[in-house]
Order: sequence, then structure tokens, then C-alpha cells
Amino acid sequence: MLDGRFRFDNFVVGAANRLAATAARAVAEAPGAAYNPLFIYSSSGLGKTHLLGAVGYHARQLHPELVVEYLTLDDFVAQLHQAIGTGRADTFKRRYSGVGLLLLDDVQFLTGRVETQSEILRVFNALQGSGRQIVMTCDRAPTEIADVDERLVSRLAGGLIVDVGPPDYETRVAILRNKCAEGEVRFAPGVLEELARSPAGNVRELQGALNRLMAHQSLLDSPVGVSDVWQVLGKVRGAEPPPADEFEHFVSDLATTVAASVETWRVRLGERIARWSGEGFRTDRLERELARATPPDVEALEGAFATDVERLRALESEAIRLDPRHAGLALFRDPARLAEAEDFVARALATHEPLPAPRKGYRLQDLVRTSRNRMAIQAATLVTEAPGSRYNPLVIHGPSGSGKTHLAHAIGNALRLREGEGLRVACLSGADFVDGLIDALQQGTVERWRARYRGTDVLIVDDIHAFDGKERTQDEFFHLFNVLQQAGKQVVLTLDRPLGALGALQPRLRSRFEGGLVAELGVVDGVDRWGRGTPVPEGDEAAAPTIDAMLDEALAPDPALAADAHEAGLAPLTQPPPPLDSFFFDAEKIVAEWPGTEGLVVEELR
Repeated sequence: MLDGRFRFDNFVVGAANRLAATAARAVAEAPGAAYNPLFIYSSSGLGKTHLLGAVGYHARQLHPELVVEYLTLDDFVAQLHQAIGTGRADTFKRRYSGVGLLLLDDVQFLTGRVETQSEILRVFNALQGSGRQIVMTCDRAPTEIADVDERLVSRLAGGLIVDVGPPDYETRVAILRNKCAEGEVRFAPGVLEELARSPAGNVRELQGALNRLMAHQSLLDSPVGVSDVWQVLGKVRGAEPPPADEFEHFVSDLATTVAASVETWRVRLGERIARWSGEGFRTDRLERELARATPPDVEALEGAFATDVERLRALESEAIRLDPRHAGLALFRDPARLAEAEDFVARALATHEPLPAPRKGYRLQDLVRTSRNRMAIQAATLVTEAPGSRYNPLVIHGPSGSGKTHLAHAIGNALRLREGEGLRVACLSGADFVDGLIDALQQGTVERWRARYRGTDVLIVDDIHAFDGKERTQDEFFHLFNVLQQAGKQVVLTLDRPLGALGALQPRLRSRFEGGLVAELGVVDGVDRWGRGTPVPEGDEAAAPTIDAMLDEALAPDPALAADAHEAGLAPLTQPPPPLDSFFFDAEKIVAEWPGTEGLVVEELR
């Protein structure tokens, strides 16, 4: 019996399960056409049973006439023993001969069951021979299941094998938010993010921890705060979830593809060409492979082509959502034009959905240049004059109060005001970038989220130290950064410490950031940061109506100090001081501007 709770629309896709989710959806949409059998394996509690149920649910929605059979291996064994015990073995065999989609959970229990293995092998041969789909789940790879007939292992491994790994931090937060939305439960800001750092080994344990917080909040009628999370769970605060082993996933993905038989590869490839061309897609790539003298890796070709087709379909759906007139465009029917389709949708999306804009009121000319900020402000000015051509990326770091946020938003405002160019400028904080990704994961709109930022001409992210330790965010930003850099788009980043002080920043990101210009901002006294007459930036009006008022307040005489001077018998100045000796006005004795370190070096060398 299928569980209606297990569906694709409530399955949060992350880096560790994307391949499995994509393959499962493809199988549900076209049972028997590709990836047959599909073998999904993972440790307990990571969502493989959810995916298995989602395949059945989605397949029934799309193909009402399809006979779907879901059961665990123990269910299969019990049915087999009952049929043999009651003399109804033939009835048992006929039952599975009519199944169009067989979903078999927990096949690791095949170990040592010789009779069951023989019957499973017979069922597999019958279903695959007639083009019907089989999907299995297991807690280990097929070759690691002990004491199983080699012929059966060969069948299990003869299709596509995909693994599901532990979710990263961002995926954990998205899962928790989904669970809260389903239960209509609200927590204080930051609670779910703190819980996502729990040392829970899998999603099931994470769900258990969430249930404890829900119970504590509802039964005791006491809101749970960030500081209460670990006390309620009775655990010591966990470290950040370990980053996914990128190389391990890469090797696993490559190892799952199984080469087609030499004798049948032309027939199989021809069938795929007929299928995709019948759906209106150009199949030039597959047709070129068909002309080869030696057999190609058909499974890999099919997988790559199917992935590109699914991406084109998603892009077309997004384009139609923005403008129904985009339906049926030729670029959405040609996998060779996938990059062009990506750019088309990115531009359309940026036009229809406003990008996060810089705050009004911040201007470069309002910043007073000092030795502590001169290089950063000058670099920012040059970036606004020729975005993408100089100092790309521009990375500005400085402690709180140094003016880096003012500078970031001032750059954005200057670029938005460039006449006649219509630059698409996105300006947001690192925390907002992380939250946007988590929301997209939760809502299943990651592709739309990516396209939105890929369509920008200028991307400004303030406080990127919020990325530190967030593996999925860094992965997404790495790919976004590469897309923008290759297109010559400007990137500006700020943070509150030097890049080297970010202990959990991926080396590949650090090297790219350091490939531009890294400029430091020192803390400037508040009175010196702006010039007199500067308008107050948006959001500060309640604190002071004008910068002039702020300056007047800062420069006003201190009454207490004046009283102390009076008590000490210090008389106020009633007459101007006597003129200084003209010696002090000799041009050779006056330093008009103190030289920088480079000037000092020159003087020393002289």
C-alpha cells in the first residue's frame, strides 16, 4: 500500500539526493523507458523509502491505468510462503505478471534466502522482458549484499544505481521548515537554524529532535528560543554538519552508469531517438552517435540527454509562467541550445521579478577619504565607471563600523544611475542570500532562484562571512560566481574580517575572491565619515534629521568640561591669541599632506 505522504512535492532536494530524486522522477514519468531497474541505496533515515513511495504516487497520477505494486521484501517473502503453504504458487506468479511498476523496499534482506532469491529473479526476468519498471531500495550497494546469487546481483546492478547521502546544513533547514509548515507550527527566528546544527545522523533523527521541540513548546505553552534548543534536546551543541564529500559523490555518480550490450545498442539508441523526436526535441546528438562503428556508452548518453531535456522543459515552464507567448520557442526543443535557453530565462526573470536593490541615500561622494579607506573608495569608484572590466571581484573587508555596508550600497546606487545602460543590479546581505536559498529548497524553486541571480549585470553581497561553514550555499555561490565572471559581470563582496580568517570557506572560492582586488577598510571616526550637508541614509532619519545635526551634536561644547574649567580658574579666551612667529609659515617647514608608506620608502632611498 502506497503512503500518500510520500510525494515528490514534499521531498526536499539537496546536493546529496539530487541524482536519486531526478532519476526517480524520470522513472515515474516514463516507467520502463530508462533506468530499469532503478536501485536506490543509503543509510537508514535518509529518504529512500520516501522516494520509492513518490515514484508510485506520481506514476499513478500520470498513468491511472498502470498497475503499481509496492511492498517490502519481508512482505514478498510472507506472500511467497503463504502461496506455497496453501498450494497457490501459480496464483502468486500470475499476480506479478500483471504488474507494470514494481516497488520493492529493503532488498538487503535477500541475504541467505535462496528460495526467495530464485523467485525474485524469475519475477525480474518476466517484468524486464516485457518492458515493465522495477525500482528497489537498499541500505547498501548491490555488490555489498552478502550471500546472494550472482545472477540476481547482475540484475540488481544492471540498470542505474544511485545513492543518497546525509543532507547538508541548508537542506536540513529546508526540511525542518517544511515539517513546521505541514504541522502549522511556528518557532522563534533562528531556532530551526540552530536545530539544523544538531548531530542527528539522518533525517529521521532530525525529525525526532524537531518533535521534541514541538512538544515542549505546545505542551508547556512556553516558546522555545535559540538558547533553549540544546537544553530541550538534552545535548551539547553540535558542530556544523560535515561537508559532503564532493569527490565521493562524483565517483559514485560515474560508477552507476552501466554500458549497454554491444548487440542491442543500435536498437536501443534508435528507440530513444524515436521517442525524443516524437516529443518534438532535436536529437542530432544521439543521431551522430548512431553513426559510430563502435558501441558508445548508451546508458550515459541517455542519461545526459534526458537530463538536458528535463532542464529545457523546466526552463520553458518558467518562461511560460512569465509570459505565455514564450511557449513553443525553438530553443526549448534543442538540447544543444541549453545555455542559450538558460540565459533567455534568466533575463526574462530579472525583468519580471525585481532584484533586491541597494538602500537609498548611500552615495560614494558622501564618504570622506582618509588613509584608512582611500584605496577601497577609489577602487569602488573605478568599478562604477567600468563595471566588470576592473577589479572583478572587488572584495572589501573591515570591522563593524568601518563603512563597508555604506560603500557596498553606494556602489549599487551609482551603478543603477548610469544613464542609458539599464544595468540589472542585485544588492543583498549574505544572510538574505542564505535564507533565499533555503526558501527555494523548501518550495522546490531552486532553478528559479538561480536564474534570478544569473541574469544580473552586477551582484553585490554584503557580509559574506554569513557563508562560512554553509557548504550548500558556497556550492551554489561558486557556480553563480563562475557564470557571472565568464559573462564579464561585476561582483562586489564585503565581509567583517580578512578572507584568510574564514575558517570554513572553500579553497576554490577563496582563490577566486583573491583573484580580484581585496581592499581593507579601517574604522573612521563617526564625525569624519561624512561631510557637512550630507543627507542621512535611508533608515537613519529617526535617529537624526541631518548629518549636520549629528556633526553639531558631536562638536558642541561639553558643559561639564566648561564647569570644571571655571572652577579651576581658567578664564575663557576674550582676545585672539598672539600671532605666531613667521618661521612656522615657511613652506619648507609645513607638511601639507603626510605621505603614505610608499612615500616614506622613496624618502629613505634618497
